[in-house]
Amino acid sequence: MDLIAALQRVVGKDGVKSKDKELKAYQNDKSYISGKSPEAVVLPSNAKQVSEILKLCNSNGIGVVARGGGSSLTGSSVPYPKSIVLDLSRMNRILETRIEDGYLVAEPCATIDEINKHLENHEYFYPPDPASSGFATLGGTISTNAGGLRAIMYGSTKEWVLGLEVVLPSGEIINTGSRTLKRSLGYDLTGLVVGSEGTLGVVTKAIIKIIPRPESIGRILAYYKRFEDAARAVEEIKRKGITPLIAEFMDRTSMELMAEAKRLPFPERANCMLLIDIATTKDSLDRFIGISETALRKHDPILVNTAKSRVDMERLHAARKLLFMATEEKAKSTGRSVIVADAIVPPSEMPSALAEVQKAMKKVGLEAVLFGHIGDGNIHVNILANLKTQRAKAEGFLEALGEIALDHNGSVSGEHGIGLEKKGLLIKELKKRDSIEVLRLMKEIKKSFDPKGILNKGKIFD
Repeated sequence: MDLIAALQRVVGKDGVKSKDKELKAYQNDKSYISGKSPEAVVLPSNAKQVSEILKLCNSNGIGVVARGGGSSLTGSSVPYPKSIVLDLSRMNRILETRIEDGYLVAEPCATIDEINKHLENHEYFYPPDPASSGFATLGGTISTNAGGLRAIMYGSTKEWVLGLEVVLPSGEIINTGSRTLKRSLGYDLTGLVVGSEGTLGVVTKAIIKIIPRPESIGRILAYYKRFEDAARAVEEIKRKGITPLIAEFMDRTSMELMAEAKRLPFPERANCMLLIDIATTKDSLDRFIGISETALRKHDPILVNTAKSRVDMERLHAARKLLFMATEEKAKSTGRSVIVADAIVPPSEMPSALAEVQKAMKKVGLEAVLFGHIGDGNIHVNILANLKTQRAKAEGFLEALGEIALDHNGSVSGEHGIGLEKKGLLIKELKKRDSIEVLRLMKEIKKSFDPKGILNKGKIFD
């Protein structure tokens, strides 16, 4: 079979890439893991074309890797031998907005920022908020069950997906869930597809919940010498009955990168910075901010400041969202790569878990940036490493971080998924919980959806 000609018959000549230079651009995502050049890259425009492509590949034993913005951090969108890449970037439309019913329908490559820009005029928004929201796509965030900065208040993506249009490996198009805010329809196939990293089917449309934007938001910055004090200060806010919209922590290296990128000064003695957003009504904002500031001051801060203007608030938010890109630029300028580690613990375990993470960082001896979503216990570490000489050291730290999380009743992945990077850690977690049977069940589910194993082979488990 002439694969290129067959694909061109489905999407047209301009919808297939087959030159070596074009294919090489798809070998990598945002992770440090490199894949193989695909046999072809195909760009469908609708679910029918996706269906025809999957039928063709399923019949001929050709692997398929679906790709949106390519922002995976665990290698879940890198291709493997004898596979094609299904580039969904042409499927980026917002199809339907029903404010009165609280939902929006969009194609998989609408970005999170595009969706929220569209909702601005309605004073509504879609809560999941990954730091890469400018290029993270709806389909990609569904694929990994992304969380983000607002997860402390709103949870992760799975809480916000009402229904999906999914193309199965056989080419059959199914619709899961509904346009209603609740339903009881037997097994939750929508929830099953969310977080499946493109191993069960290709999402071609999503129905997502939307809600009114908060009436007022206040932003507080607090600086501490010790991470443990910062973690306990956030606990104190929650004990006062306030759930922050955002509760982020950043180490000194993060602050230095943010100062360089956005000219944000910080106190000389500070080793940890908290960025706290409080969302409430106009009438209660000052009271909630006051309660939160008092809680933060109980745990020996160096400085506590409240951002007064919208300009200051947006500058701070932009600096936090640029942290990965700033780390990436620094790594590139010194011939290194960024290896991103992600784990999660119950929030009450954060003080002791962070102390252990810092020890592990010192032990590995590589430059690293420590930050994350302190309100929900999600720890991120960006490791700067030379992949030729320091890869084993960095991967040893990834293992150590996962084990620290498990020792504190946590999980090896908070929001980045498993991909290729964390397959071993997934097995460790299941064994720790005496639940290795879960792996067998996941493999059976995979086999039921994808009997020939063409979709995203080798991701999550072998």
